[in-house]
Amino acid sequence: MTTASGAHPEHPAPPPVARLAIAPHSGTARRIDGIWWPHSTDLVTELPELLAALPFDWPRMTHVTVNGARWPKLPCHILVGGHVVRLRRTANRPGPDTVCLVSTGVGRWDLLLLPPDTPEAEAIRAMSDVAGLAGR
Repeated sequence: MTTASGAHPEHPAPPPVARLAIAPHSGTARRIDGIWWPHSTDLVTELPELLAALPFDWPRMTHVTVNGARWPKLPCHILVGGHVVRLRRTANRPGPDTVCLVSTGVGRWDLLLLPPDTPEAEAIRAMSDVAGLAGR
């Protein structure tokens, strides 16, 4: 489409794609199911992309708990893909920052959380390790 001045109208940039790596499926229980490297600490903006990027065989998530002080104040719930997702933040649990995804009545999945300002090479290496790609 060309405007009267001959210039093309600007289109908004598409939302960023979630940077996520899921650990390979195995019969062994594990503490971490994947790793997530969000673009920012704005969970309300980042969460829809994360949930949309989850594997198709994972159920719809109903609750999300983030562990870590890096997240600003969160609303108690948000609407994602037409359904309500309840949010919670804990800031005093020991260990690495994580995000816990819960599907009521189905189960939970824990993702290691990389800070948004993690250098790209370090983030890619960590994501490859979790995805079982390192050394291949």
